[in-house]
Amino acid sequence: MLFVRYLLLSSMVLGAQLSLYPTQRFLFVEISATAKIPCSSKEKLEGGGISVYWYRRREGEGPTCIKKCLNDQNVSKFACKPETRGMTLEIYNVQQKESGDYYCAVKSSSYLIFGNGSTLIVGDSYTTSSWVLLLAPSLPGLISTGMADLACIVHGVSNPVQISWNISGDRQDQALMRSQKAKDGSLMFISHLSIPKDTWTSAKILTCEVKFNSSGNSVKKSARYIERFDNGCFQYAVPLAVGGTLVLLMVSLSLGWICCPSTQGFQARRSAPPTLEEHQDGIVYCQLDFDSRQHGRSMMERPARGKSEKS
Repeated sequence: MLFVRYLLLSSMVLGAQLSLYPTQRFLFVEISATAKIPCSSKEKLEGGGISVYWYRRREGEGPTCIKKCLNDQNVSKFACKPETRGMTLEIYNVQQKESGDYYCAVKSSSYLIFGNGSTLIVGDSYTTSSWVLLLAPSLPGLISTGMADLACIVHGVSNPVQISWNISGDRQDQALMRSQKAKDGSLMFISHLSIPKDTWTSAKILTCEVKFNSSGNSVKKSARYIERFDNGCFQYAVPLAVGGTLVLLMVSLSLGWICCPSTQGFQARRSAPPTLEEHQDGIVYCQLDFDSRQHGRSMMERPARGKSEKS
């Protein structure tokens, strides 16, 4: 009984000493180049009966052991490079199909200790059908849970992508990632971020950034909380808006009738072209444009031509 307890205690100590962690969470490499995936440890990974393994998991597949660092097999494709306190896996002539998650593991006695892994992205994951969508939290969800749930959706990519979040410049690392493979072989990734309601309603800008390749270019989608009418006041918002528009229209027509000359020599005056809509904090501004035409009559009523508001 004491011997069993000793073995359990030794295993726990060994596991604590051999904590593995990746040096880089994402690595971007060009096609046909050499990929170098480092794995670090608090202790040396050589000697003492410790074996180092490398596993790869691609989308839609289970983890597969691709390299055991104690043998010299398949050196033409994979090679293990020992470091002072770690091990680096080198992949020569890397191709897009080798994109995926790579994990280093050490074996001692009869169990394996895995690191958190690194994601290798080879070439460009962007395709002609790729798009990025940011979903903001709904009001019922904020009320019921007190948390703001956001989702960044990346659709139609050929390989993994890097998705990162920040709130007004502060990086967020607590996002959860899910993936799905379509029938045509394309991939969709969903990154879910849950933050406190107060953080969302403080009007800070929340940004989802997606990186597809090593070029450094990325796609960014941003959102922030905009205060709206509550349920008790919203029922009055539409009638007030319609009434205000009608009043503005009547006043404009009256001013046009007073200011326009009523002589036989009246000439129609063309107005400037309508300006584009401006969006400021979710408010859409539109400009009414009044135009008059002379159709062979001495004087005619000037109709109001308003620029419709885009939804």
